[in-house]
Amino acid sequence: MIVLIYLIYLFTPIALLFIGSFGEYWTNTLMPTGLTGNWYVEVYNDPSFQRAFMVSLRVTLACCAIVTLVTTPLAYALYNSAARGVNFAVRLVALLPIAAPPLVLGFGFILVFSSDALPYLGSTWLLVLGHVVLTIPYLLQTLVSDMRHLKLAQLEISAESLGASFRQRFFDVVLPTLRHSLASGLIMVAALSIGEFQLSNLIAGFLSRPYPVVLLQAFYGATGFACAATVVLLALALLAAAGGALTARSASRVRGGQPA
Repeated sequence: MIVLIYLIYLFTPIALLFIGSFGEYWTNTLMPTGLTGNWYVEVYNDPSFQRAFMVSLRVTLACCAIVTLVTTPLAYALYNSAARGVNFAVRLVALLPIAAPPLVLGFGFILVFSSDALPYLGSTWLLVLGHVVLTIPYLLQTLVSDMRHLKLAQLEISAESLGASFRQRFFDVVLPTLRHSLASGLIMVAALSIGEFQLSNLIAGFLSRPYPVVLLQAFYGATGFACAATVVLLALALLAAAGGALTARSASRVRGGQPA
């Protein structure tokens, strides 16, 4: 019964958004009136949403690339670190973005990057940097945990016993073994980046506003238009979640010794 109540509570707003995206009018009533698909056409043709979508796409792709380059060697170093103090300190710093609200990071960015010395507030690259800081912990935890489950150290010892150098072990053993972990982790990073609002709303410039920021402003106008724009964002999130679930399933099959 509790599960049923939870599911109703979770899916009712989503259902209303979907219904509202096809409603012609929705003003001070529980359900919209009329039926139309023009809201999706308007969202597609709206210059602000076109620009916001491209900004979100560029920021997400850049975020995924940087997070991969930073987190993969960091996770490998943490996994092989024998010093517990260093391991704990690095993990603590990496997990701080989860413990601290994005608003705190946003206000810090405003103070630092709105100064005369660093006048970069509102730039796209600063938005990318903010998303990188927020999403690194998720990929880091995924990689470190999977390195343990996959017993990566034993694979490296076997490769080393056959004469493989560090470079050969890293590129021919470590990275191929972690391909499913990287894929599932990056899908999660992409989903978080696409939907991130709090930090983006504080540091994004007018021409670098991502999709969620522009979406909020749409609710001050036509309700059907805002609902359609929200459904588009929700569809992207569901696609990312489905991709992550399928990739995680493949990774679990690999861990279990079955072919992917």
